[in-house]
Amino acid sequence: QVRLVESGGGLVQAGGSLRLSCAASGSILSISGMGWYRQAPGNQRELVASITSGGVTDYADSVKGRFAISRDNGKNTVYLQMNSLRPEDTAVYYCNARGVLTTLLSVPLAFWGQGTQVTVSS
Repeated sequence: QVRLVESGGGLVQAGGSLRLSCAASGSILSISGMGWYRQAPGNQRELVASITSGGVTDYADSVKGRFAISRDNGKNTVYLQMNSLRPEDTAVYYCNARGVLTTLLSVPLAFWGQGTQVTVSS
């Protein structure tokens, strides 16, 4: 089936940068949208940024101007460049792919990655 594998998380000081990557695999024909969500302890999972196959992006207000999402459709990979990181950005970041069509699926589905920890120290 479809797998989403995230990488790039880690520990960084406030003001630093990290770049997350998420590669989707599994006989994929197309992916409508890809995005990043995050969940901090005690909080609900929230949308950080998303991007359509056509490159239309959307960001949470809290990350606008600091984070940038991009996508390589040919590699089924989405990236999240995170700059000027703050302690409140600390969370597990999850990759999401929606509207995924494969050679085995009759309807498009959504999939999640396993998550990658981002910790920002003050």
